[in-house]
Amino acid sequence: MVPHLTTALTGPLLSLEQRMLAAMPQIEHWFRSQWAEYSVPFYASVDLRNAGFKLAPVDTNLFPGGFNNLNPEFLSLCVQAAMSAVEKICPDARRLLVIPENHTRNTFYLRNVAALTNILRHAGLEVRIGSISPEITEPTYLETHDGGSILLEPVQRKGNRLVLENFDSCAILLNNDLSGGVPEILQGLEQNLIPPLHAGWATRRKSQHFSAYNRVAQDFANLLGIDEWLVNPYFDTCSGLDFHARVGEAELAEKVEQLLAKIRIKYAEYGVEQEPFVIVKADAGTYGMGIMTVKSPDDVKDLNRKQRNKMAVVKEGLQVSEVILQEGVYTFECIHDAVAEPVVYMMDHFVVGGFYRVHTGRGVDENLNAPGMHFEPLAFEKPCSLPDCAGAPDAPPNRFYAYGVVARLALLAAAIELQEHDPDQ
Repeated sequence: MVPHLTTALTGPLLSLEQRMLAAMPQIEHWFRSQWAEYSVPFYASVDLRNAGFKLAPVDTNLFPGGFNNLNPEFLSLCVQAAMSAVEKICPDARRLLVIPENHTRNTFYLRNVAALTNILRHAGLEVRIGSISPEITEPTYLETHDGGSILLEPVQRKGNRLVLENFDSCAILLNNDLSGGVPEILQGLEQNLIPPLHAGWATRRKSQHFSAYNRVAQDFANLLGIDEWLVNPYFDTCSGLDFHARVGEAELAEKVEQLLAKIRIKYAEYGVEQEPFVIVKADAGTYGMGIMTVKSPDDVKDLNRKQRNKMAVVKEGLQVSEVILQEGVYTFECIHDAVAEPVVYMMDHFVVGGFYRVHTGRGVDENLNAPGMHFEPLAFEKPCSLPDCAGAPDAPPNRFYAYGVVARLALLAAAIELQEHDPDQ
Protein backbone atom coordinates (compact mmCIF):
# COMPACT_ATOMS: atom_id res chain seq x y z
CA MET A 1 0.00 0.00 0.00
CA VAL A 2 1.25 3.47 -0.89
CA PRO A 3 -0.36 6.61 0.53
CA HIS A 4 -2.39 8.69 -1.83
CA LEU A 5 -0.61 11.91 -2.79
CA THR A 6 -3.33 14.51 -2.58
CA THR A 7 -1.58 16.93 -4.91
CA ALA A 8 -1.25 15.86 -8.52
CA LEU A 9 2.31 14.72 -9.11
CA THR A 10 3.10 17.25 -11.78
CA GLY A 11 5.51 20.11 -12.07
CA PRO A 12 8.77 20.23 -10.09
CA LEU A 13 8.56 16.94 -8.18
CA LEU A 14 7.48 14.87 -11.18
CA SER A 15 10.31 16.45 -13.14
CA LEU A 16 12.72 15.75 -10.26
CA GLU A 17 11.73 12.07 -10.11
CA GLN A 18 12.09 11.77 -13.88
CA ARG A 19 15.53 13.33 -13.64
CA MET A 20 16.55 10.88 -10.90
CA LEU A 21 15.41 7.90 -12.98
CA ALA A 22 17.24 9.13 -16.06
CA ALA A 23 20.41 9.82 -14.07
CA MET A 24 20.33 6.66 -11.92
CA PRO A 25 23.76 5.35 -13.10
CA GLN A 26 25.39 8.73 -12.44
CA ILE A 27 23.68 9.03 -9.06
CA GLU A 28 24.82 5.59 -7.91
CA HIS A 29 28.38 6.21 -9.16
CA TRP A 30 28.43 9.54 -7.32
CA PHE A 31 27.30 7.87 -4.10
CA ARG A 32 30.01 5.19 -4.46
CA SER A 33 32.66 7.91 -4.79
CA GLN A 34 31.33 9.63 -1.67
CA TRP A 35 31.41 6.45 0.41
CA ALA A 36 35.03 5.96 -0.64
CA GLU A 37 35.80 9.33 0.97
CA TYR A 38 33.62 9.29 4.10
CA SER A 39 32.93 6.65 6.74
CA VAL A 40 29.23 5.88 6.65
CA PRO A 41 27.29 5.69 9.95
CA PHE A 42 26.44 2.16 11.09
CA TYR A 43 22.73 2.89 10.81
CA ALA A 44 20.36 5.82 10.49
CA SER A 45 16.77 6.78 9.78
CA VAL A 46 15.63 9.87 7.90
CA ASP A 47 12.25 11.60 8.14
CA LEU A 48 11.16 12.92 4.75
CA ARG A 49 8.34 15.22 3.69
CA ASN A 50 6.75 15.05 0.24
CA ALA A 51 4.99 18.31 -0.63
CA GLY A 52 4.30 17.45 -4.25
CA PHE A 53 6.54 20.32 -5.29
CA LYS A 54 9.41 19.46 -2.96
CA LEU A 55 10.91 16.32 -1.39
CA ALA A 56 13.27 16.97 1.52
CA PRO A 57 14.64 15.48 4.74
CA VAL A 58 13.56 17.18 7.94
CA ASP A 59 15.37 15.04 10.52
CA THR A 60 18.15 12.44 10.61
CA ASN A 61 18.37 10.02 13.53
CA LEU A 62 21.65 8.20 14.16
CA PHE A 63 20.10 5.92 16.80
CA PRO A 64 17.00 4.67 14.93
CA GLY A 65 14.31 3.09 17.06
CA GLY A 66 11.77 1.68 14.61
CA PHE A 67 13.23 -1.52 13.15
CA ASN A 68 10.06 -3.27 14.29
CA ASN A 69 8.10 -1.17 11.76
CA LEU A 70 9.97 -2.40 8.68
CA ASN A 71 8.48 -4.85 6.22
CA PRO A 72 9.52 -8.37 7.37
CA GLU A 73 10.10 -9.29 3.72
CA PHE A 74 13.09 -6.94 3.74
CA LEU A 75 14.89 -8.86 6.51
CA SER A 76 17.44 -10.23 4.03
CA LEU A 77 18.34 -6.68 2.96
CA CYS A 78 18.86 -5.73 6.60
CA VAL A 79 21.02 -8.77 7.29
CA GLN A 80 23.28 -8.21 4.27
CA ALA A 81 23.67 -4.53 5.14
CA ALA A 82 24.44 -5.39 8.77
CA MET A 83 27.13 -7.83 7.63
CA SER A 84 28.74 -5.08 5.57
CA ALA A 85 28.57 -2.58 8.42
CA VAL A 86 30.09 -4.99 10.95
CA GLU A 87 32.91 -6.03 8.60
CA LYS A 88 34.02 -2.40 8.30
CA ILE A 89 34.17 -1.83 12.04
CA CYS A 90 35.36 -5.15 13.44
CA PRO A 91 35.96 -7.81 10.73
CA ASP A 92 36.62 -10.57 13.29
CA ALA A 93 33.58 -9.76 15.40
CA ARG A 94 31.74 -12.71 16.86
CA ARG A 95 29.97 -10.93 19.67
CA LEU A 96 28.13 -7.64 19.85
CA LEU A 97 26.82 -5.87 22.94
CA VAL A 98 23.73 -3.73 22.29
CA ILE A 99 22.96 -0.91 24.73
CA PRO A 100 19.36 0.37 24.39
CA GLU A 101 17.57 3.40 25.79
CA ASN A 102 16.75 3.36 29.48
CA HIS A 103 12.99 3.75 29.05
CA THR A 104 12.15 0.11 29.64
CA ARG A 105 8.41 0.74 29.90
CA ASN A 106 8.01 1.62 26.21
CA THR A 107 6.98 -1.80 24.91
CA PHE A 108 7.01 -0.64 21.27
CA TYR A 109 10.60 0.52 21.64
CA LEU A 110 11.50 -2.84 23.20
CA ARG A 111 10.05 -4.53 20.12
CA ASN A 112 12.47 -2.41 18.08
CA VAL A 113 15.36 -3.74 20.17
CA ALA A 114 14.15 -7.28 19.55
CA ALA A 115 13.95 -6.65 15.78
CA LEU A 116 17.41 -5.08 15.71
CA THR A 117 19.05 -7.92 17.63
CA ASN A 118 17.31 -10.42 15.35
CA ILE A 119 18.92 -8.74 12.32
CA LEU A 120 22.35 -8.81 13.95
CA ARG A 121 22.04 -12.46 14.93
CA HIS A 122 21.13 -13.36 11.37
CA ALA A 123 24.29 -11.49 10.35
CA GLY A 124 26.29 -14.10 12.27
CA LEU A 125 26.81 -12.39 15.62
CA GLU A 126 26.22 -13.52 19.16
CA VAL A 127 24.21 -10.62 20.52
CA ARG A 128 23.27 -9.73 24.06
CA ILE A 129 21.52 -6.64 25.41
CA GLY A 130 23.24 -4.74 28.19
CA SER A 131 21.45 -2.02 30.11
CA ILE A 132 23.05 1.03 31.71
CA SER A 133 19.79 1.86 33.47
CA PRO A 134 20.06 1.97 37.27
CA GLU A 135 16.75 0.10 37.36
CA ILE A 136 18.30 -3.03 35.82
CA THR A 137 20.38 -4.65 38.57
CA GLU A 138 19.97 -8.28 37.51
CA PRO A 139 19.08 -10.14 34.30
CA THR A 140 15.51 -9.07 33.55
CA TYR A 141 13.01 -10.21 30.93
CA LEU A 142 10.82 -7.43 29.59
CA GLU A 143 7.71 -7.97 27.48
CA THR A 144 7.25 -6.28 24.13
CA HIS A 145 3.88 -4.93 23.00
CA ASP A 146 3.20 -7.98 20.83
CA GLY A 147 3.72 -10.56 23.57
CA GLY A 148 7.40 -11.29 22.93
CA SER A 149 10.22 -10.62 25.36
CA ILE A 150 13.84 -9.53 25.49
CA LEU A 151 16.49 -10.16 28.13
CA LEU A 152 18.25 -7.09 29.56
CA GLU A 153 21.39 -7.64 31.60
CA PRO A 154 23.22 -5.07 33.75
CA VAL A 155 26.54 -4.04 32.21
CA GLN A 156 29.74 -4.23 34.20
CA ARG A 157 32.84 -2.14 33.65
CA LYS A 158 36.12 -4.03 33.90
CA GLY A 159 39.05 -1.75 33.24
CA ASN A 160 38.32 -0.06 29.93
CA ARG A 161 35.84 -2.65 28.74
CA LEU A 162 32.11 -3.12 29.16
CA VAL A 163 31.12 -6.73 29.73
CA LEU A 164 28.21 -8.89 30.77
CA GLU A 165 28.44 -12.07 32.78
CA ASN A 166 30.61 -14.43 30.63
CA PHE A 167 30.36 -12.07 27.66
CA ASP A 168 33.04 -9.75 26.28
CA SER A 169 32.44 -8.21 22.85
CA CYS A 170 34.60 -6.68 20.15
CA ALA A 171 32.19 -3.78 19.67
CA ILE A 172 29.28 -2.06 21.39
CA LEU A 173 26.26 -0.89 19.42
CA LEU A 174 24.47 2.06 21.01
CA ASN A 175 20.74 2.33 20.44
CA ASN A 176 20.70 5.07 23.07
CA ASP A 177 20.88 8.66 21.81
CA LEU A 178 22.61 9.99 24.97
CA SER A 179 20.20 12.90 25.33
CA GLY A 180 20.97 13.11 29.02
CA GLY A 181 24.72 13.25 28.47
CA VAL A 182 27.46 10.65 28.18
CA PRO A 183 27.44 8.50 31.33
CA GLU A 184 30.83 7.85 32.89
CA ILE A 185 30.52 4.12 32.26
CA LEU A 186 30.73 4.74 28.49
CA GLN A 187 33.74 7.06 28.59
CA GLY A 188 37.28 5.97 27.76
CA LEU A 189 36.40 2.48 26.51
CA GLU A 190 38.85 0.55 24.35
CA GLN A 191 36.06 -1.29 22.53
CA ASN A 192 34.59 0.12 19.33
CA LEU A 193 31.54 2.24 20.20
CA ILE A 194 29.09 2.52 17.32
CA PRO A 195 27.90 5.12 16.64
CA PRO A 196 30.67 7.16 18.33
CA LEU A 197 29.82 9.14 21.44
CA HIS A 198 29.86 12.47 19.59
CA ALA A 199 26.90 11.23 17.52
CA GLY A 200 24.72 11.50 20.63
CA TRP A 201 22.54 14.48 21.45
CA ALA A 202 24.84 15.39 24.34
CA THR A 203 27.06 17.07 21.74
CA ARG A 204 25.40 16.74 18.32
CA ARG A 205 23.34 19.59 16.86
CA LYS A 206 20.75 19.47 14.11
CA SER A 207 22.14 22.69 12.69
CA GLN A 208 25.53 20.99 12.22
CA HIS A 209 23.82 18.25 10.29
CA PHE A 210 21.91 20.60 8.00
CA SER A 211 25.02 22.71 7.42
CA ALA A 212 26.66 19.56 6.04
CA TYR A 213 23.45 18.75 4.14
CA ASN A 214 23.59 22.16 2.44
CA ARG A 215 26.88 21.17 0.81
CA VAL A 216 25.67 17.70 -0.11
CA ALA A 217 22.47 19.06 -1.65
CA GLN A 218 24.44 21.63 -3.66
CA ASP A 219 26.77 18.95 -5.07
CA PHE A 220 23.81 16.70 -5.89
CA ALA A 221 21.90 19.54 -7.53
CA ASN A 222 24.94 20.32 -9.68
CA LEU A 223 25.13 16.65 -10.67
CA LEU A 224 21.50 16.59 -11.79
CA GLY A 225 21.25 20.16 -13.03
CA ILE A 226 18.37 21.03 -10.69
CA ASP A 227 17.50 23.70 -8.15
CA GLU A 228 18.83 22.41 -4.80
CA TRP A 229 15.82 23.93 -3.01
CA LEU A 230 13.73 21.05 -4.37
CA VAL A 231 15.55 18.67 -1.99
CA ASN A 232 16.79 21.07 0.67
CA PRO A 233 14.87 22.99 3.38
CA TYR A 234 16.16 26.42 4.35
CA PHE A 235 17.22 26.76 8.00
CA ASP A 236 18.61 29.18 10.55
CA THR A 237 19.51 29.01 14.23
CA CYS A 238 18.82 31.04 17.35
CA SER A 239 20.66 30.69 20.67
CA GLY A 240 20.64 32.29 24.09
CA LEU A 241 16.96 31.51 24.56
CA ASP A 242 15.09 31.06 27.81
CA PHE A 243 11.46 30.29 27.05
CA HIS A 244 10.42 30.45 30.70
CA ALA A 245 11.98 33.90 31.20
CA ARG A 246 10.99 35.01 27.68
CA VAL A 247 14.59 35.83 26.84
CA GLY A 248 15.42 35.97 23.12
CA GLU A 249 11.81 36.23 21.87
CA ALA A 250 12.45 39.29 19.72
CA GLU A 251 15.48 37.80 17.98
CA LEU A 252 13.61 34.55 17.36
CA ALA A 253 10.66 36.45 15.85
CA GLU A 254 12.98 38.41 13.58
CA LYS A 255 14.64 35.25 12.30
CA VAL A 256 11.25 33.66 11.68
CA GLU A 257 10.28 36.66 9.53
CA GLN A 258 13.53 36.47 7.55
CA LEU A 259 13.12 32.76 6.87
CA LEU A 260 9.47 33.14 5.85
CA ALA A 261 10.51 35.87 3.40
CA LYS A 262 13.03 33.53 1.74
CA ILE A 263 10.42 30.78 1.44
CA ARG A 264 7.86 33.18 -0.05
CA ILE A 265 10.30 34.03 -2.84
CA LYS A 266 10.65 30.34 -3.74
CA TYR A 267 6.92 29.71 -3.48
CA ALA A 268 6.33 32.57 -5.91
CA GLU A 269 8.97 31.19 -8.28
CA TYR A 270 7.29 27.77 -8.38
CA GLY A 271 3.69 28.95 -8.20
CA VAL A 272 3.05 27.35 -4.82
CA GLU A 273 -0.20 28.64 -3.37
CA GLN A 274 0.14 27.25 0.16
CA GLU A 275 1.11 29.48 3.06
CA PRO A 276 4.80 29.23 4.04
CA PHE A 277 5.57 28.03 7.54
CA VAL A 278 8.57 27.43 9.76
CA ILE A 279 9.24 24.65 12.24
CA VAL A 280 11.01 25.83 15.40
CA LYS A 281 12.58 22.97 17.32
CA ALA A 282 15.30 22.26 19.85
CA ASP A 283 18.69 22.03 18.15
CA ALA A 284 19.34 18.76 19.96
CA GLY A 285 17.03 15.91 20.90
CA THR A 286 14.34 13.63 19.61
CA TYR A 287 10.89 12.22 20.41
CA GLY A 288 9.01 15.15 18.93
CA MET A 289 9.61 17.34 21.97
CA GLY A 290 10.32 21.07 21.89
CA ILE A 291 8.71 21.67 18.47
CA MET A 292 6.21 24.20 17.17
CA THR A 293 4.82 25.26 13.79
CA VAL A 294 4.82 29.01 13.12
CA LYS A 295 3.42 30.98 10.18
CA SER A 296 4.10 34.47 11.48
CA PRO A 297 6.64 36.17 13.77
CA ASP A 298 3.72 36.82 16.10
CA ASP A 299 3.46 33.07 16.70
CA VAL A 300 6.69 33.08 18.72
CA LYS A 301 5.87 36.30 20.60
CA ASP A 302 3.80 36.25 23.74
CA LEU A 303 3.65 32.46 23.99
CA ASN A 304 1.24 31.37 26.69
CA ARG A 305 2.48 29.44 29.69
CA LYS A 306 1.63 26.03 28.26
CA GLN A 307 3.46 26.80 25.00
CA ARG A 308 6.53 28.10 26.82
CA ASN A 309 6.63 24.99 29.00
CA LYS A 310 6.38 22.79 25.90
CA MET A 311 9.30 24.54 24.20
CA ALA A 312 11.50 24.94 27.29
CA VAL A 313 12.26 21.29 28.03
CA VAL A 314 13.00 18.19 25.93
CA LYS A 315 13.88 14.55 26.60
CA GLU A 316 15.69 13.84 29.89
CA GLY A 317 14.42 17.20 31.20
CA LEU A 318 17.08 19.19 29.34
CA GLN A 319 16.52 22.94 29.10
CA VAL A 320 16.28 24.36 25.57
CA SER A 321 18.47 27.40 24.88
CA GLU A 322 19.27 26.73 21.22
CA VAL A 323 16.76 26.13 18.44
CA ILE A 324 16.89 25.43 14.74
CA LEU A 325 14.39 27.25 12.55
CA GLN A 326 13.63 24.99 9.60
CA GLU A 327 11.61 25.68 6.50
CA GLY A 328 8.38 23.79 6.94
CA VAL A 329 7.75 21.21 4.24
CA TYR A 330 4.13 20.23 3.75
CA THR A 331 3.25 16.56 3.55
CA PHE A 332 0.46 15.90 1.09
CA GLU A 333 0.49 12.12 1.42
CA CYS A 334 -2.42 10.64 3.31
CA ILE A 335 -3.98 7.30 4.19
CA HIS A 336 -7.71 7.15 4.95
CA ASP A 337 -7.72 10.92 5.67
CA ALA A 338 -4.73 10.60 8.00
CA VAL A 339 -1.57 12.59 7.25
CA ALA A 340 1.49 10.44 6.45
CA GLU A 341 5.22 10.98 6.00
CA PRO A 342 7.91 8.50 4.91
CA VAL A 343 10.73 7.39 7.20
CA VAL A 344 13.64 5.65 5.45
CA TYR A 345 15.95 3.22 7.27
CA MET A 346 19.56 2.53 6.32
CA MET A 347 22.36 0.29 7.55
CA ASP A 348 25.83 0.97 6.24
CA HIS A 349 25.17 2.83 2.96
CA PHE A 350 22.25 0.59 1.99
CA VAL A 351 18.58 1.49 2.17
CA VAL A 352 16.97 -1.44 3.99
CA GLY A 353 13.34 -0.32 4.06
CA GLY A 354 11.09 2.21 5.62
CA PHE A 355 7.58 3.00 6.71
CA TYR A 356 5.02 5.76 6.73
CA ARG A 357 4.42 7.59 9.97
CA VAL A 358 0.65 8.16 10.10
CA HIS A 359 -1.18 10.49 12.49
CA THR A 360 -4.88 11.29 12.26
CA GLY A 361 -4.61 14.03 14.87
CA ARG A 362 -2.08 16.16 13.01
CA GLY A 363 -2.20 18.47 10.00
CA VAL A 364 -0.19 18.65 6.77
CA ASP A 365 1.99 21.38 8.27
CA GLU A 366 2.62 19.78 11.67
CA ASN A 367 5.25 17.50 13.16
CA LEU A 368 4.02 13.89 13.03
CA ASN A 369 6.65 12.49 15.40
CA ALA A 370 4.37 13.19 18.33
CA PRO A 371 2.31 11.29 20.88
CA GLY A 372 -1.07 10.28 19.54
CA MET A 373 -3.26 7.21 19.91
CA HIS A 374 -3.71 7.10 16.15
CA PHE A 375 -0.01 6.98 15.38
CA GLU A 376 0.62 3.89 13.29
CA PRO A 377 3.40 2.86 10.96
CA LEU A 378 2.77 1.43 7.50
CA ALA A 379 5.74 -0.51 6.14
CA PHE A 380 6.94 0.21 2.61
CA GLU A 381 5.67 -2.53 0.32
CA LYS A 382 8.69 -2.40 -2.01
CA PRO A 383 12.40 -1.72 -1.48
CA CYS A 384 13.85 1.69 -2.32
CA SER A 385 16.65 0.39 -4.50
CA LEU A 386 14.84 -1.10 -7.52
CA PRO A 387 13.19 1.61 -9.62
CA ASP A 388 11.22 0.77 -12.73
CA CYS A 389 12.89 3.03 -15.27
CA ALA A 390 10.22 2.20 -17.84
CA GLY A 391 7.41 3.09 -15.44
CA ALA A 392 5.83 6.39 -14.50
CA PRO A 393 7.86 8.60 -12.13
CA ASP A 394 5.15 8.33 -9.46
CA ALA A 395 4.88 4.51 -9.65
CA PRO A 396 5.55 3.01 -6.19
CA PRO A 397 9.07 1.65 -6.87
CA ASN A 398 10.06 4.98 -8.43
CA ARG A 399 8.68 7.10 -5.61
CA PHE A 400 10.50 4.82 -3.18
CA TYR A 401 13.72 5.18 -5.20
CA ALA A 402 13.44 8.97 -4.95
CA TYR A 403 12.91 8.59 -1.19
CA GLY A 404 16.00 6.40 -0.99
CA VAL A 405 18.11 8.90 -2.92
CA VAL A 406 17.16 11.86 -0.72
CA ALA A 407 17.56 9.78 2.45
CA ARG A 408 21.07 8.79 1.35
CA LEU A 409 21.89 12.45 0.80
CA ALA A 410 21.03 12.99 4.47
CA LEU A 411 23.09 9.92 5.41
CA LEU A 412 26.07 11.36 3.54
CA ALA A 413 25.58 14.66 5.38
CA ALA A 414 25.64 12.71 8.67
CA ALA A 415 28.90 11.04 7.63
CA ILE A 416 30.47 14.42 6.87
CA GLU A 417 29.07 15.89 10.08
CA LEU A 418 30.52 13.09 12.24
CA GLN A 419 33.91 13.33 10.58
CA GLU A 420 34.14 17.11 10.93
CA HIS A 421 33.03 17.11 14.57
CA ASP A 422 35.09 14.13 15.70
CA PRO A 423 36.91 15.30 18.86
CA ASP A 424 39.79 12.93 18.08
CA GLN A 425 40.46 14.45 14.64
